[in-house]
Amino acid sequence: MEQGTRRVTIADVAEKAGVSKTAVSFAFNSPDRLNTATASRILDIAQELGYRPDPVARMLTQRRTGAIGVLTPQDLSVIFTNPFFGTFSAGIAGVAEEHGYGLHFISPLHGSLSRAINRATVDGVVAIGLTEDHPEIDEVRRAGLPMVLVDSNTTGEVASVDVDDEGGARLAARHLLELGHRDIAILAIDGPRSTAQAEGGVVGRRLRGYRSTLAEAGVDVPADEIATGTASIDGGREAFGRLWAAGRRPTAVLAMSDGMAIGAIQAIHERGWTVPGDISVVGFDDVDLAASTDPPLTTVHQPVRGKGETAVRMLLSVIEGRNTAPGHQRLETRLVVRSSTGPVPASRGEVAAGRPKSA
Repeated sequence: MEQGTRRVTIADVAEKAGVSKTAVSFAFNSPDRLNTATASRILDIAQELGYRPDPVARMLTQRRTGAIGVLTPQDLSVIFTNPFFGTFSAGIAGVAEEHGYGLHFISPLHGSLSRAINRATVDGVVAIGLTEDHPEIDEVRRAGLPMVLVDSNTTGEVASVDVDDEGGARLAARHLLELGHRDIAILAIDGPRSTAQAEGGVVGRRLRGYRSTLAEAGVDVPADEIATGTASIDGGREAFGRLWAAGRRPTAVLAMSDGMAIGAIQAIHERGWTVPGDISVVGFDDVDLAASTDPPLTTVHQPVRGKGETAVRMLLSVIEGRNTAPGHQRLETRLVVRSSTGPVPASRGEVAAGRPKSA
């Protein structure tokens, strides 16, 4: 980038190429405005001199940053402990890179998500786990940024993507009922407390699917049999530990994420019990790790990577002016049966008698 000890400028390239500075700018930013030979010659001279456009100046000229924001209400140190998020982000990254965009993860800055949004320089935002009425979504609106909500409530005012959470949860609960389970605990994701999230978000939809299906079979799951935690392996281990400490010994567990399910399996093993011999476990997501746990995890499959791909394609269609109307896409779920579920033990009384009652 230097000629001798001086930084090479656009004027140096223009002088050596015998063209105007505007022509050099066109060669980098709008080459179709020059004939092919001229554009190629300018770029060759720029490379020879070691010239690169100033990225900030280029951004201001094009009014584009070349980056897509991924907005999450949790710290990155927390959210990346959820196996779901890595696969979801890979889906976003793959499509973004195809279109020449990078990613900018936006999480609370010194405890403030609003501060992080105001400092982010992006062309649009994929927001995951935030409801449409969340204050930070209003911040994005005020910034005039295109936006797609993922795993949110859906009113139709903002473009959104989710999956059939309630239907998937019903499949998981029905599977356990068909295996004869009636003593079932739930591990729920400890998410935002807003009414919209509770009723219309991921947690609300999955909980509704579990409880309505169990209720149809005459099975009630009281509030004290629903343990909450982060959607991570540690979160699942800790949530199951609280149930155990309270004296609960269910024959089956419904976990709202694969991370939580894997954590529950670890906690069960740590206490000398077996899966599924003593307790069956069902997860939700079907992340790559689910097939290689011990035992392999029965879970509800959702297209995790596909959800990220769909969200960023919707966002790019707005950024690039191909679509300005908000839309909604709901992706399907299905049950994947593996080895972490089985029939109720023939005699839980005999099984329990030979097991430790606490960690």
